Amino acid sequence: MSAPLAAVALACRGEIAVRVARACREAGCRSVALHERADANGMHVRAADAAAEVSSYLDADALAIAARDAGCDALHPGYGFLSETAELAEACARQGVRFVGPPPEALRRLARKDAARDLAQRSGVPVVQGGTSPDGLPYPLLVKAAAGGGGRGMRVVREPSGLGEAIAAAAREAKAAFGDDTLLYERYVEGPRHVEIQVLADGVGGAIHLGERDCSVQRRHQKVLEEAPAPGVHRELRAELGTAALRLAAEVGYVGAGTAEFLLEADGSYAFLEMNARIQVEHPVTEAVTAIDIVRRQLEIAGGESLGLAQSDLVLRGHAVEVRLYAEDADAGFLPQAGRVLALRWPAGPGIRVDAGVEAGDEVGTRYDPLLAKIIAHGENRMRAFARLRAALDETLVLGVVTNLAFLRWLVAHPRLLEGPVTTGFLAEEWTPRGGSEPDPELLEAAEAFAAGERGTSPWTGRWRPAARRPAPRLPAARGDDGAIWVWRDGRSLRVDRTTLGPADDLGAAGARPGETGIARIVSPMPGAVLRVAVREGERVAARDLLVVVEAMKMEHPLTAPFAGVVRRIACREGAQVRAGELLAEISGDEG
Repeated sequence: MSAPLAAVALACRGEIAVRVARACREAGCRSVALHERADANGMHVRAADAAAEVSSYLDADALAIAARDAGCDALHPGYGFLSETAELAEACARQGVRFVGPPPEALRRLARKDAARDLAQRSGVPVVQGGTSPDGLPYPLLVKAAAGGGGRGMRVVREPSGLGEAIAAAAREAKAAFGDDTLLYERYVEGPRHVEIQVLADGVGGAIHLGERDCSVQRRHQKVLEEAPAPGVHRELRAELGTAALRLAAEVGYVGAGTAEFLLEADGSYAFLEMNARIQVEHPVTEAVTAIDIVRRQLEIAGGESLGLAQSDLVLRGHAVEVRLYAEDADAGFLPQAGRVLALRWPAGPGIRVDAGVEAGDEVGTRYDPLLAKIIAHGENRMRAFARLRAALDETLVLGVVTNLAFLRWLVAHPRLLEGPVTTGFLAEEWTPRGGSEPDPELLEAAEAFAAGERGTSPWTGRWRPAARRPAPRLPAARGDDGAIWVWRDGRSLRVDRTTLGPADDLGAAGARPGETGIARIVSPMPGAVLRVAVREGERVAARDLLVVVEAMKMEHPLTAPFAGVVRRIACREGAQVRAGELLAEISGDEG
C-alpha cells in the first residue's frame, strides 16, 4: 500500500486548480501550482501553498520535472490541457511522481473515440450505428474526429451531396486541433439527451458509480448547464447505465474518477459516446446529491487508499444544478472577452456553492478557457434547486468584464427547461441573441454620476441635466484602466467609453495619467471601507499595480496605478471608512 500524499503539484489553472488546492488542505497535504508566466498572478497560484513556473501547460516533461523538483509526490492534472493523455502520466512515472488519474494504458485506450467505441462493443455496451466508413449508413449522419473532443472536427451531413465537403472540413479541423485527421462516421441521433455516469475506482477491486448527470443544455457541443439526478431517469435506467459504465472501467483497469457519457433517445434507448478519464467540470452537482467529495477521493486513491464504499452505500439526496459563468458575449456569438475584474460579488446562502477562478482585481485574458466560475444550487427537489439558482444569479456581479450572466439568468427561468428534460437542441431552438445598441440615457447618467463622484462635483454638471432634478441612477459603476466607465445593470457589465461622455468626463482627481504636476490623485469611487493597502510610501509601482482595495456594497473595488511611478503619499489606512471622492493615495509619474 502506498503512503498518503504529502505534496501535490497542480498541472492545471483556474477554478479547478483552486478546487484541488482546497482539497489538498483538507487532506493535510501541500499544493504547488505549476503555472505559465502569464498566470503568475492567477488566483490558483495564490490559493496554493507554493508555486513553480513552467514553460507550458502542454509540456509533459516540464510539468513532471517541476513537480519533482518542488518536492511533490503526486501531480493532479485537473481538466483540459494534458489531463487525459498517457504522455503526462508516463512523464510523471519517469520522475517518480504519482499521477492522480488512471494508468497510461487506460488513458491510451480511452483517448480515441474509435478505440473507445470498439471497447464498448466488446464490453456489450450499446453504441450508435457507425464505423470507419460512411458506406451503408442512413442520413443524416455525423462525421467526427476519432482523436478529438469538444465538438471540434465534427459535422452533421443531411444529404449525400454534402458528404465530401463535410469530410474535408472535419479532417482539416481535426488535423489542426489534434494532429490526426482520422474520422468516424455514425448515424446522427436527432434530439437526444446527453446523460453521463460518474464512476470511482480504487485499482484494488473497489468500484462504484455515483449516479447520473444531465448535460443536455449545450451550445456547439459545449455544456452550459448540468444537473443531477437527470430528470426523468428512473431507478432501473440509472442502474443499467451505471452497470455499463463500470463494465467499461473494469475492461481498461480504470483507477480514480471518470465519467462515461451516453446519448439517451426519446424511446429510452441509450448509446455510449465516450469516457472522460479525468475530473469533470460538472462534478459539483454529483457531490451535492451524494455528499461524496470526488476530488478528495481522487487524492486518497492516488495515495493508495481503498474506496471503502459499496454500491449499496449510494444515496441520492435532493437535486443540484450548475451553470458555467464565462467571460464571453452571448449576444455576439459567445465570443470570449477580456478585461480586469473591477468589482465582484458572489452569491451565498443555503444550498449555494461557488467554485471561482478569479477575484476582484484579476486580469481575464483570451489566452485560456474563459470560464470564470461555476455556480451550483442544491435543494430538496428540482424546483427548489432552480429557484435557489435564480436567486443566486440575481446576487452575482462581475464588473469590468463582459460575461454570459444575463444569458444564464434567462436560461434558468425558461419554462421549457423548468418543465422537465430538454434535448441537446434546446439552445439552438430557443436562444435569440439581443442585438447591439447604443448606451441609453439611464446608463449614461449613471456613468456621468460616477465620474462626478470622482471629481467631487454634482452629477448634473454635465450635458444630461434633466428638466426636473432627480437622483442619479443607483447602478454599480467603476473606472476601467483605460478610463472607460463600467456600469452594472440587469446582469450585464456595460462599458461607457470616455468619448461617449465627452467633456463631461474629466478624470480630474481620478488621475488616469500624470497631470501637469506629474502627480495622480487616487480617490475612492464610492463610500466604503478600505479593505487593503497594498503599497507603501516611496515604493515604485508599475502601471496597473494594485494600490488600494475599497469594499462598498459588499463588493471589492481594486484601485490600481494609472501609470508607472512612485507612491508619493498614502492618505488612508486599512479598516477606515472613506467617502466618495476621498483621497486615498498620490502617485508621482516617472516623467514628473
